[in-house]
Amino acid sequence: MRLLEKAGLVGLGLVAGVSLSLHFAAIADKETLATPLPVEELRAFSEVFGRIKSDYVEPVTDKKLITEAINGMLNGLDPHSAYLDTESFKELQVGTQGEFGGLGIEVGMEEGLVKVISPIEDTPAYHAGIKSGDLVIKLDDTLVKGLTLNDAVKRMRGKPGSKIVLTIIRKDEPKPLTFTLARAVIKVQSVKSKLVEPGYGFVRITQFQEHTGENLATALENLIKQNQGPLKGMVLDLRNDPGGLLTGAVGVSAAFLAKNALVVYTEGRTEDAKMRLFASPENYLHGNGKTDYLKTLPDSIKSVPLVVLVNGGSASASEIVAGALQDHKRAVIMGTQTFGKGSVQTVLPLGNNTAIKLTTSRYYTPGGRSIQAKGIVPDILVEDPATAGQDSMFRLREADLNKHLTNEKPSVEKPDNVGKTAPTPPNTKGDTAKPVPAEFGAKNDYQLNQALNLLKGMQILHGK
Repeated sequence: MRLLEKAGLVGLGLVAGVSLSLHFAAIADKETLATPLPVEELRAFSEVFGRIKSDYVEPVTDKKLITEAINGMLNGLDPHSAYLDTESFKELQVGTQGEFGGLGIEVGMEEGLVKVISPIEDTPAYHAGIKSGDLVIKLDDTLVKGLTLNDAVKRMRGKPGSKIVLTIIRKDEPKPLTFTLARAVIKVQSVKSKLVEPGYGFVRITQFQEHTGENLATALENLIKQNQGPLKGMVLDLRNDPGGLLTGAVGVSAAFLAKNALVVYTEGRTEDAKMRLFASPENYLHGNGKTDYLKTLPDSIKSVPLVVLVNGGSASASEIVAGALQDHKRAVIMGTQTFGKGSVQTVLPLGNNTAIKLTTSRYYTPGGRSIQAKGIVPDILVEDPATAGQDSMFRLREADLNKHLTNEKPSVEKPDNVGKTAPTPPNTKGDTAKPVPAEFGAKNDYQLNQALNLLKGMQILHGK
C-alpha cells in the first residue's frame, strides 16, 4: 500500500495490534498554514518550555518536551487524533495488511485508563476472555494512570511468546481481575465463509484490510461453486468488526450494489476532506494496474436476498457498509445498534518516519445520514438471549468516549420496520439457567438463525 495515496482507514482506536478510521495522505501547502500564529499563546508556550528546562527536578530533553506537547495538542482534540512516533507509524502500516504483533485488543483512553473497545477474534485477548468495556488499570507492575495511550499500547506489544499481566476492572465484579497473556503475531483472517445449508451462504468480515475486497470476491465465488449454482440467500456478518481501510468498505459494498452507486461521502474543511466514493473500481482498488476483483462475480450476487448482522462492536468501515446497503434498500440490517464512529482520520506523514493521525472529516451514508455518536439502527432488532441487555448497558460506544465529536445532522426518520423484534426463544433450562453466548457462525448462533429464518421467509414470499 502506498502511504501517499488516498486510501482511507475507517475504524476505532489503537489496537495492541491496530484499527482506526484513516485516510493516508501527504501534508500539502494549504492556506490554513499561512494563518498568522498566535503570538501571545506561543510566548506562553515558550515561557513554560524554558521554565521546565531550567527548574524541573530532573533534566528533560528538548525532544521529549516537544513530543509531549504534540501529544497534548492532538489528544486534547478528540479520542481518535494522535501523534504516531516511528514505531507506532510502522505498526499502523503493517496492521492494515492484516498482520501485527500484540495481544489483539481494540483500545481507547477514558479518564486516564485504557478501555477495551473490543477483543479481536482468534487472538490471545479474545481467548483469555477480555471483554468490551473492561478498564485496564495495570500492565505488569506499571499503573496505567499517567501513561498516554501510545505508551500503554507500546507496553502491551512485544516479542511474540513473551507474557504480560493485565489487571482489569470489570463492571459487576467486586474486585480487579488479572489476566496473563502471551503476546503473539496477530494474523487476522479478514474474511471467513461457509455454506450454512444448501442455498444459504454465510460470510463474516472480522476487519477491513488491504485485501478484504479480493478475499470477499473469492469467498462468494467459492460459495456458489459449493452450492452448485446461485444462492437463495446470504448473511453478511459484521458483528464486532471494528473497521479498517475505507477502500475495503467500498469494495465490500460494491460487491452487492449496482455499479456506480454512491457508497459514502465525506465532508470536512479542506477540499481533500470532501470525497464521494462510488461502487466503481477506481474507488476500491489500491492502485493503478490492479485487476478489478469484482469483475468476474456472477450477476446473481447483486440481487441475492441479503441480511447484514451488526452489533455495538460494528464500527466505522462496518457502519459504512451497513449504511450503504440499508440506504439503497439492498439488505435487511439485523442485530443491535452499532458503535457510532462517523469520522475519518487522515494520516499525515511528518518526516523522520513519524506522522499525525488527525480527524479531518465526517462521513455520511448515501442518504445523507451522519453515523457519528449515533450508529446504524437495525431494520430488525435481534438480541442474542445470552447477552440480552448487555449490548446497550455495558458496551462502550463512540458517544461514551471523552471529547467525541457531536453529530451535527438532525435526526432522520427510521426505516419503516425499525423496532420490530424477533421473538426470544423460551428458556428450556429453567428460569435460573443463563444462556451461553454462541460463537459467531456456529449452529447455535441465535442471531444467525434468525437471519436464516428471515431469508427463508423472503424466499417463500418471492415464490408466491
